[in-house]
Amino acid sequence: MSSHSVRKIPWRASVVAGGMAALLLAGVVVTTSAQAAAGCRVAYAVSAQWPGGFTANVNVTNLGDPINGWDLAWTFPSGQRVTHPWNATVTSAGSQVTATNMSYNATIATNATVSFGFNGAWSTSNTPPTAFSLNGVACTGNVSPTATPTPSISPSPSVSPSVSPSVSPSVSPTPQPGDPMAMVAAMQPGWNLGNTFDAIPDETSWGNPRTTRAMLHHLRTQGYNSIRIPITWSNHHGSAPDYTIDPAWLNRIHEVVDWSLAEGFYVMINLHHDSWQWINTYPTDRAGVMDRYRALWTQVATSFRGHSRKLVFESINEPQFAGTSGDTESDQLLHELNVEFVRLVRQTDGNNATRLLVLPTLHTSGEQARMDALLGTFDELDDPNLAATIHFYGWWPFSVNIAGGTRYDSNVEQDILNTFDRAYDTFISRDIPVVIGEWALLSYDYTRPGIIERGELLKFFEAVGYHARIRNLTTMLWDAGSFLHRPELRWRDQGIYQLMMANLTTRSATASSDQIYVDRAGAVTSRTLTLNRNGLSFRSLWQGDTRLVDGTDYTVSGDTLTLTRPAMNRLVGDRTQGVNATIEARFSAGVPWQISIISYDPPTQAAATGTTNSFAIPTEFHGDQLATMEAEYADGSPAGPANWTPYKEFWTHFQPDYDANTIILKPEFFAEVTDGPVTLTFHFWSGTQVTYHLTKDGSSVTGQAS
Repeated sequence: MSSHSVRKIPWRASVVAGGMAALLLAGVVVTTSAQAAAGCRVAYAVSAQWPGGFTANVNVTNLGDPINGWDLAWTFPSGQRVTHPWNATVTSAGSQVTATNMSYNATIATNATVSFGFNGAWSTSNTPPTAFSLNGVACTGNVSPTATPTPSISPSPSVSPSVSPSVSPSVSPTPQPGDPMAMVAAMQPGWNLGNTFDAIPDETSWGNPRTTRAMLHHLRTQGYNSIRIPITWSNHHGSAPDYTIDPAWLNRIHEVVDWSLAEGFYVMINLHHDSWQWINTYPTDRAGVMDRYRALWTQVATSFRGHSRKLVFESINEPQFAGTSGDTESDQLLHELNVEFVRLVRQTDGNNATRLLVLPTLHTSGEQARMDALLGTFDELDDPNLAATIHFYGWWPFSVNIAGGTRYDSNVEQDILNTFDRAYDTFISRDIPVVIGEWALLSYDYTRPGIIERGELLKFFEAVGYHARIRNLTTMLWDAGSFLHRPELRWRDQGIYQLMMANLTTRSATASSDQIYVDRAGAVTSRTLTLNRNGLSFRSLWQGDTRLVDGTDYTVSGDTLTLTRPAMNRLVGDRTQGVNATIEARFSAGVPWQISIISYDPPTQAAATGTTNSFAIPTEFHGDQLATMEAEYADGSPAGPANWTPYKEFWTHFQPDYDANTIILKPEFFAEVTDGPVTLTFHFWSGTQVTYHLTKDGSSVTGQAS
């Protein structure tokens, strides 16, 4: 356990985990009212809808005395049904629905709001329900006394009742100048409008749609409190010496910033890909780069100096410099630019005199030397309204799936701990707030599925959320379109979003895998998984709306979950290749852990001929999925690129095409393969390994299965 887990954390009133426990520890007295007041108000909103499905968000405001434990009931007027809830447990009887609190959001203080949501299904129409009852009391928006005693909470003078964890937007006063720790804490969680205004040359050039206020509003309702808007200015300003920003571009930036502020976001803007387009030439063009840098930031700062202090400026994205003697010299160059950035923003006055300014490390690296260099800049500036920023994309072999980095292992875990501890020890412990301005995994991309196995990714996301939270690091998800499907305003993977939101207040349990592969040629037997409880208690196992029977369908002994042979027989069904069933393990808090039961036959491959520019191995996957590929020469040495490891980079060097029943070997792979024989070993998630033999002769390639 990290020694930092017990440090003092600044109070954050909007989202507090374990509110009741915290109040009791502070000496709160729980009393019983003889004539308690009851009343509630419900806001039900459909945030997205598509043929046969929809997403709904429900905000429940308690207008009466505080309650601990709640059920919200309603009836769907059009026969809709809930298919996937979050932040509540939902049960149904026909059109009648009951949503019950999770362990972490059971308490609702007077006038506090708790939120939950769900994906649902509809057929003929999707008429919203209008009548709700909370713990049996109709939600009319009024308060009336009830004869049923209701627990009321009398807090000690030093602690005020907390608002239950919620993904609804909370509008709170902006922390005053001089309290950057509180301000950065209030920015959690954050989201990046990636590949949009940073795209070259224009907003939609990299495939994302034009930004709308409806999208920003949707993000706000989904629980995000800050938005980072990366902006590349290079293609939108005039020539020296004025470098005048294109008024149309600046007006568009104003429009989106203003929409974001109006929605209640904290907003961070920057100079983004300018870092490698021209700022990187600073070592050889000191005067030219500095003049351009000053001109752009002076115009931007002046243009926004009257805006709310919830607008934040970040000096440069991922700063880098060409032709230096090394990182030490580059650190000094970045120091010069950061110091000049703070000086010129402050001199534009208005709200810029105390606006929060965010300074990056070189490359936004989390290495200790880079953080130490930035700390020196903070010491010199001695400005109370500054924050540090780094980026975090995890242990590189895992983040891109190279060198056998297919699983969330001790290397991945330790990389999180080391980086976040360094950020805490270097900055947070000195009351300098830290924004992890971008985080995700480098190769997680909906257009390139399979690089990161979903369960392993969930373990990473869960750990990042937890370890950032206990160290008071604010995180801003990098989303270039892989998380939010912007045209339809829905999450591409609802489970990932649900886990990230739960992470704000609690942990979620995981397991050794989210897949159980069953060979169709063998007998069906009992199967086991190791539970990673993360401090939680196992509660139950479910298949859809059916609760599996402890002792008959499964057993739990310590951290070992065992599915019995009869249960496995039922789950595999007719043993069709692929996913036969999905079950989920539920715990005392957090999101359930889903487990796929998959039937497969060992994959098979066939001979092929082609060229180094076009070569595909015919592969019958038979329900299995590819995890990684090894390549070795006859002497056992690694073949191809990254010759320090036999395991090649998924998608960059090889790519499965499940629809075409092939595995494609990329030109990038063959570009570094010498002529002669090469042995490939394909590793599949079932544990199956298949060997394939290649021979390269110039640009010609032949292949033969073992």
